[in-house]
Amino acid sequence: MPTSRQWWHDAVIYQVYLRSFADGTGDGIGDLAGLAERLPYLVDLGVDAIWITPWYPSPMADGGYDVADFRDIDPLFGTLDDADTLLAAAHAAGLRIIIDLPANHTSDTHPWFREALRSAPGSRERARYFFRAGRGDTGELPPNDWISAFGGPAWTRTTREDGQAGQWYLHLFAPEQPDLDWTNPEVRTEFADVLRFWFDRGVDGIRIDAVSAMAKVPGLPDAGHAPGARFESSTWVDNPHWDVDELHDILREFRTIADEYGPDRMFVAEAIVRSPERLARYVRPGELHTAFNFDFPRAGWDPAALREAIDRSREALREVDAPTTWVLSSHDETRHLTRFGRAETTTLPMTLTAATDSDLTLGTRRARAAALLMLALPGGAYLYQGEELGLEEVTDLPAELLQDPTWERSGHTIRGRDGCRVPLPWSGDHPPFGFTADHVQPWLPQPDNWKSKTVAAESDDPDSMLTLYRTALRLRRTLPALRDDSFGWQPSATDALVFDRGPTFRCVVNLSRQPVAIDPDATVLLASAALTDARSLPPDTAVWLRTNR
Repeated sequence: MPTSRQWWHDAVIYQVYLRSFADGTGDGIGDLAGLAERLPYLVDLGVDAIWITPWYPSPMADGGYDVADFRDIDPLFGTLDDADTLLAAAHAAGLRIIIDLPANHTSDTHPWFREALRSAPGSRERARYFFRAGRGDTGELPPNDWISAFGGPAWTRTTREDGQAGQWYLHLFAPEQPDLDWTNPEVRTEFADVLRFWFDRGVDGIRIDAVSAMAKVPGLPDAGHAPGARFESSTWVDNPHWDVDELHDILREFRTIADEYGPDRMFVAEAIVRSPERLARYVRPGELHTAFNFDFPRAGWDPAALREAIDRSREALREVDAPTTWVLSSHDETRHLTRFGRAETTTLPMTLTAATDSDLTLGTRRARAAALLMLALPGGAYLYQGEELGLEEVTDLPAELLQDPTWERSGHTIRGRDGCRVPLPWSGDHPPFGFTADHVQPWLPQPDNWKSKTVAAESDDPDSMLTLYRTALRLRRTLPALRDDSFGWQPSATDALVFDRGPTFRCVVNLSRQPVAIDPDATVLLASAALTDARSLPPDTAVWLRTNR
């Protein structure tokens, strides 16, 4: 292994959606105390780092991605002292901590935005954001045709103190999330200080949320969005509000700051763009270190699409000397176990659909195989909390409890992401399954049938999803073949993916409807399902082999 190789090159990073991981204070909301108590679970699982969703003070209009203060902790989650305690405990346990930074926008309750609303057009306070006059005879139309990721236009009109309509402000996400103008020197100075604030406290990495939105074409020209268009950034070319070239100047400034703290601090980009080649620009030398790979979950359960996503991702990132990453689910997507049980298995980021028809037995079988596929690939991997338990999307949450802004912005036609954010089940036979105090209702209700999917129920079950993940992660840490970048496709039957890592390790994934042959002389290290025939692999199954080549 090269001495220059850093920890994130092949790290397994576990995403904690803080509100839903573990409640240590008994109010029904996950918090830092609950996470600290459960660190031994994550150590035992075998991950290398934890990515924590935004923990800052926030009105929670978008689950904490609407930040009112970038240098503090929301009282829902604890205090700065609690964050320091968690960092120390995680580091003592051998775990790294990555925090989430929504740098494209603030909350509409942030002091800067409140000052802007009180200030006149053209003022210094408004110049930190995008305030513009409207079009039309009386300014009644938005300044351009840009759209919001959560539906509808990306502009909201203000009301002046005299009750008259005023300027419009830009929000590529919810109206409660006004976009910052990153051409403004005050904005850049402020966030340089924010980065140093958290690096000084010991965080190991920072995820830059919605990084592709952080620059806009000067003059804010129309994008050409058709009426009712969806926010499908993975298809956009030369869009004036997404993936604009000027944002790379910002990323180089960020990298300079991280480098001040030594080579082991890192950034990860959330950049949903049209191709791996475009994504690679975010992790060029001197910019960010890694980036989420959305092409991999977008491929669904399709062998040709998966192989293309793997090949194009590895090739594009190899050109800029950056590691690949792999991910199946996150707090923004329908859980992959549910997706894999549907006719349409792909995911399209930012469309946020959540249909209810899914064969969960089929989805579970495919999810087990997908875990072995992902964890056998070279590079880093991201796990979303609960996937190691085989949790499905909760598609029947009561409408009155839905909190995702998409629900309101879509006129109650798209349920949004709440179904993948339901609190984890830890123990017991009934909700809240050890997530919080037994007499307390979690902020989102858990299904009764999760009693068979608690950590306690699965821990001693040799056939459980949790056991599969623990075993796979242990092998990933201990097998030399899985600790370098070696990779080579092997000839295979139609709809099977077969690749080698080094001279003795092979992964076989059967995505067909028929059994496929495997090397009868190989030793099975781990299989996603029981093998009744040592020489064949059933459909929707994966196996790790030690070969004798």
